[in-house]
Amino acid sequence: MPEDRRRGRAAALNKSGRFEPLARENFNDGWDSLDDLPPLKTEVQEERARTIITRNESPDLSFDRSINPYRGCEHGCIYCFARPSHAFMGLSPGLDFETRLFAKPNAAQLLERELSRPGYTPRVIAIGTNTDPYQPLERGYELMREILEVLDTCSHPVAIVTKSALVTRDIDILSRMAERNLVKVALSVTTLDRKLCRAMEPRASAPHKRLDAIKALSEAGIPTSVMMAPVIPALTDSEIEAILEAAAEHGANEAAFILLRLPLEVSELFRDWLLRHRPDRYRHVMNLIRSMRGGKDYDAKWGERMRGRGPYADQIAKRFSLAAKRFGLNLRRRKLSTDAFVQPQKGGVQLDLF
Repeated sequence: MPEDRRRGRAAALNKSGRFEPLARENFNDGWDSLDDLPPLKTEVQEERARTIITRNESPDLSFDRSINPYRGCEHGCIYCFARPSHAFMGLSPGLDFETRLFAKPNAAQLLERELSRPGYTPRVIAIGTNTDPYQPLERGYELMREILEVLDTCSHPVAIVTKSALVTRDIDILSRMAERNLVKVALSVTTLDRKLCRAMEPRASAPHKRLDAIKALSEAGIPTSVMMAPVIPALTDSEIEAILEAAAEHGANEAAFILLRLPLEVSELFRDWLLRHRPDRYRHVMNLIRSMRGGKDYDAKWGERMRGRGPYADQIAKRFSLAAKRFGLNLRRRKLSTDAFVQPQKGGVQLDLF
């Protein structure tokens, strides 16, 4: 797609989803018919979800349930492993993922209903593990704030991951929950290079804004960590020590990382991005990725998909561990409490009868 139409977006491709019977692709027929098309704008469709808590049994994850108030993400991170999920909506994991979004306005009501069901056992709910709950769309919908209000009222623990400084808007709720050991917040910082960030994560908060958010949350008594997700070999792995040092200086007390993942359509999208923005590093980056993925762009094997394998993957893990120790991170892992959970009494369980 022409650059003037997709300005402010990371992806340049918008191929049809893999489940579609027909593939559609724009091309120039020589009549300059594409020149008159307007720039892409973000479109939002409201989705009346039937459930809101998603369960998983992955041995790679530290949580068994999560919430996603939005589908798609306007941050538009080119490497986002959630992009292929847009194919289930009949849309492209490319530009559609960044521009055609879905909001679940009944998320808080559904959450209250599900928490009130007989037999519900509280465990930490993770939010931000798929698409970002604090993406620009949240400024208007405030779904995340409504969800936090339900969790706060019920004294239910939650772990949040975001790339947005908008999380500081909810410090009032988060600080109340932190007093009861009910919340942790992780800011994802992939690079300190503003130019690279703008190209790779075009509508996410700038790196210094994310560090400022870590500081604000920490000063409010909210346990805060830094996530270097993903680490991209030969592109951002040189910043491991600098990112951890900056995060520690701003008040982070824990740190974690995930190696770049390129499942399904993400591989083509990322390789296209590399050729457009870092053509001189294309071969080096992809060769290193494949050296950690058994010669492939991606390997979804349990136990390895988050960290990779081989000498280079081991080197990244060792550097990260040593740097975290040097800057006083991960000295003690905080475990959130479920002891104070109070089940909602007006969750609307009776609606399940209809």
